[in-house]
Amino acid sequence: MLIIDTHAHIYAENDAEYPAIDNPTRPPGKSGSLKTLDALISTNHVSAACAIQPISFYGWNNSFIRDVSSTKPKHLAGVCALDPDDTSASELLTRYVTEDGVRGLRTYVGSGSQLDHPGVRALWRAAEQLGIVVNVSVGCDKADDLARMLEAFPNLPVVIDHCLLPKAGPDLSETIAAMVRLAQFSNAYAKLSFLPLGSREEYPYRDMHQPCMTIIAAYSPERCVWGNCFPCELWSPKSDYSQNLRLFTHALNLQASARASILGRTAHALWFGEIRRGLHNYTPRILARSPR
Repeated sequence: MLIIDTHAHIYAENDAEYPAIDNPTRPPGKSGSLKTLDALISTNHVSAACAIQPISFYGWNNSFIRDVSSTKPKHLAGVCALDPDDTSASELLTRYVTEDGVRGLRTYVGSGSQLDHPGVRALWRAAEQLGIVVNVSVGCDKADDLARMLEAFPNLPVVIDHCLLPKAGPDLSETIAAMVRLAQFSNAYAKLSFLPLGSREEYPYRDMHQPCMTIIAAYSPERCVWGNCFPCELWSPKSDYSQNLRLFTHALNLQASARASILGRTAHALWFGEIRRGLHNYTPRILARSPR
């Protein structure tokens, strides 16, 4: 079965070459390195991964993501993050896609904590023209903003990271209801990476099973993807990489066809499939070819 991890934050082993921001959120040891990710996906029979820019470590400096994006495009899709208040952000996105093979944008709110913001719209417009996927990182409070954006860009595939971050407790039903409402937009996709993040229980996080199944039913497996929260030592410390995968191979009551779509087929179409082939007519380069 094809398995693609759509949510891996990766960190360079050399801070001197790829400097961190002040007071970064740092994974322990080399747990977030590309070598560690390679070993884990090999051990767990994962075919490919999306490498997501960790802004809590690098901020808006995408140098490392840009460099690794071109090293093995069949097995790694780089997803950059850009400041929507930077007037040059759309131009930077175009460069990252055409020169470095970056295959996605992770978008954040702009000034005033707005998602429906001129800078965000400019980035989404550029992403649509480039034919790449947008990941959106917001909570339930931005659901209405997100609905307006999805309606404004109906041809742009938008993956809702962590499904608006549902957490066990009094606000859980509101968050799940917001996710269900957003399913009306056919360009919206659900990233089912929230189970270890929102659960109050130990693995296998049974309090998150029904919310997850509700989202799958609303979007259909064809619009759902799996993500592991690598490095787990930092982002899902109650469970390791293999356990987070077993949530979808064993713990959840999924039919075989649904499991195949969620674990690989949908992600392949979004980031690795034929529809993306024309994006990357670039020549792979030596890592860190030029200064940033």
